[in-house]
Amino acid sequence: MKTSKTHIFAPLVLTFILLLSLYSAGQQLQKGKLQDLGMSAEALDTLSGVLDGYVRDGRLAGGVAMVLRKGKVSYLHAFGSRDIESRSPMRPDTIFRIASQSKALTSVGIMMMQEEGKLLISDPLSKYLPEFANMTVAVPKDGGGYDIIKAKRAITIRDLLTHTSGISYGTGPARDKWESAKITGWYFADRDEPIAETVKRMAALPMDAQPGERFIYGYSTDILGAVLEKVSGMTLDKFILERITRPLKMNDTSFYLDTGKADRLAAVYSAKGTTIERASTPGLGVGQGAYLTGPKKSFSGGAGLLSTANDYARFLQMLLNNGELDGVRILSRKSVELMTTDHLRKVPYDRDGMGFGLGFSVVKDVGAYGSPSSVGEFGWGGAYHSTYWVDPKEKLVVVYFTQLIPAGNIDDFGKLRALVYRSLID
Repeated sequence: MKTSKTHIFAPLVLTFILLLSLYSAGQQLQKGKLQDLGMSAEALDTLSGVLDGYVRDGRLAGGVAMVLRKGKVSYLHAFGSRDIESRSPMRPDTIFRIASQSKALTSVGIMMMQEEGKLLISDPLSKYLPEFANMTVAVPKDGGGYDIIKAKRAITIRDLLTHTSGISYGTGPARDKWESAKITGWYFADRDEPIAETVKRMAALPMDAQPGERFIYGYSTDILGAVLEKVSGMTLDKFILERITRPLKMNDTSFYLDTGKADRLAAVYSAKGTTIERASTPGLGVGQGAYLTGPKKSFSGGAGLLSTANDYARFLQMLLNNGELDGVRILSRKSVELMTTDHLRKVPYDRDGMGFGLGFSVVKDVGAYGSPSSVGEFGWGGAYHSTYWVDPKEKLVVVYFTQLIPAGNIDDFGKLRALVYRSLID
């Protein structure tokens, strides 16, 4: 069923103060005065109008945008609908599938283990997962097909953190073997198999490239999740809960949804030309129900978490604070510095002006990047059309959550960025 402009539930016109009042009393992020934070109310009002316009034009069902500056909430806008068909408005506490934004938490977990002496990121992966001791690489042949050769060296933990392990999402030259093993794509919520078992099976499959030679986005962070389970002695869901989300009071971040929170989960939509339609169920990894009614066995460190804008902003503010939030230290300052520094060196990266650190992209050259930003900014996004960035120079955290896959040619990311930076007046 296509969703036309006339069928979209008209977004509630809410003021900034009313939006904040919808939060539970337990939330910790505090509102700041715009004049104290050096931000323009006029520019932020313009941003709200632009975001509302995507809903009126039928390009988005809705979303939540949150901006922190100097540790305080300077902007919060919940717009449109959480679920168009049930006429449920978007709220600040709506829960979203954050997909690859899960990678940041798993990467932080690995750095925590290094700080506790349980691993080194220079270690070979096979030290913790012996199945990866003798990896192979698929090399395309002229005229079609591929040869399988031995890897030149071992995959390291740092290779996984930087996506230079050579492992894709099963889309490389040996795709047929990955498909036969039923390991392709980033979606794990419907898998009736623990992540460690899936990762073990990956080790028998040919990689796409030699370790350390190419940036290839894929299962690297899911493999890190299996490493975390091995070195911590905890399942990944328990590790994330006990070591990261509970200490940071991220009470709505989890791999699967409690039944009592089902009415807060945003529905997923797909771009269809100039409008959107509700995504199918279950439907190629974008379905509505697996996070609530699925097997709940596979904890994907690369793409499996659910969260709210408030929760994720708390996590990012911790990183902006060099590893600490509200008196709780998760990482040391030096680990955060290491994570947010480019590690690719001579490895090519297809984003102009950017490099990649240990879990995040990093802005290296603002002119080459071509959009408002600062050198040292780090961030990433998720498959359901969510994004975030942290700008240490401007003391800025931006979180933007929607549920749109595929997103089509919508330009909301660029306008969000332009208007957030326009709002800075100090």
